[in-house]
Amino acid sequence: MSGHPLRVLVAEDEPYNLRRLTRLLREAGCEVVAELEDGPSVWAWLSRGEAVDALFLDIQMPGLTGLDVAADLPRPFPVVFVTAYAEHAVRAFEQAATDYLLKPVTAERLAVTLQRLRAMQGNGTARATGPFRFPVKAGEGVVLVELARTTHFVFEDDAVWAFAGERLRTTWKTLAEAESALGTRVVRGHRHLLIRPESILGVRAGDSGRLLVRLAGGAELEVSRGAAPALKARLGLG
Repeated sequence: MSGHPLRVLVAEDEPYNLRRLTRLLREAGCEVVAELEDGPSVWAWLSRGEAVDALFLDIQMPGLTGLDVAADLPRPFPVVFVTAYAEHAVRAFEQAATDYLLKPVTAERLAVTLQRLRAMQGNGTARATGPFRFPVKAGEGVVLVELARTTHFVFEDDAVWAFAGERLRTTWKTLAEAESALGTRVVRGHRHLLIRPESILGVRAGDSGRLLVRLAGGAELEVSRGAAPALKARLGLG
């Protein structure tokens, strides 16, 4: 285990469950840096830039679910979803959750999760290793393309297209579906655009609050006024 105790944020809208989970985490040697009751509070806390090693998010929170929160984090954090309902597991792992705890959480099961988080911390990684790949259509079948080769995704002609040196038709039917699968690996550019932040080479001001973003490969795309603040925050531009 690394030098400092794991610093964790807990978001849970039921006071009893919140108290129970924070008690178990503290008993396991974690430092609980924030106890929050809804999704917007998580975003607000994270936007302050304070140190945290992992997020424990309840899936069924009012307004924004834990899945919603995880899909739009300002930067990648290891996420552990906590829920009473096992059917959420598949969606949780699609969003690259580090782990998944079913209520009532037990100390024994939590110990396994914490061991996994500490191992990741030791590796200096915030998620599973290995390149992330996604399926694109090829003839009668599909091929898997590495996300690292891709600059952005666009919804047009009733399909989601990936741009990876060429325009490739993915198997996703909507941008929301792509966003759900890609999670924090992409950021919204506008209603029909997702951008991989690491492919951005430069940013300049466009008209009326919009941004123009230059990508690896030379493309320059417009980012909507609504999406600009989150994208700037993700790039560390305030």
